[in-house]
Amino acid sequence: MLIQKLRLQRGWSQEQLAEVSGVSVRTVQRLERGQPGSPETLKALAAVFDIDDFNRLKEPAVDAPASALRTPDLRPDEALALAHVRKVKRFYIHLIQYLIFIPALALINLLSSPGYWWVVWPALGWGIGLAAHGASVFGAVSLFDGAWEKRQVEKRLGRDL
Repeated sequence: MLIQKLRLQRGWSQEQLAEVSGVSVRTVQRLERGQPGSPETLKALAAVFDIDDFNRLKEPAVDAPASALRTPDLRPDEALALAHVRKVKRFYIHLIQYLIFIPALALINLLSSPGYWWVVWPALGWGIGLAAHGASVFGAVSLFDGAWEKRQVEKRLGRDL
């Protein structure tokens, strides 16, 4: 079974799972990415999830063949939803970084050279990148989406998939 799916079914964050199971947050993150865990770690997680056989928690390695990465416990719609949530999370992290660093740069600008507002240039450049990131995550711009990939493959093959 997928540790991430079990965690999300219970509405837990990675931090909450780590606290309840007694493993580190970093370990939970590694396991959710498909890296192997020690038997002790898997036993602790199996106890938290009320699973008798901790081997069911073993996930294929990230570099495993694609057929091994498909598990019956994660439906395609769930995989797509998880991927979208990860994209939204990365966007929000990007936004928070912007909201922290640009004011810090503005303060440095104010203290070092108040006559010239050079902070406008990084704020503008980063802001454009942030806007493009948000537009791609929330579907306003979809230049290289799945439909585009399909069209390119069909064009290359000269036939429909």
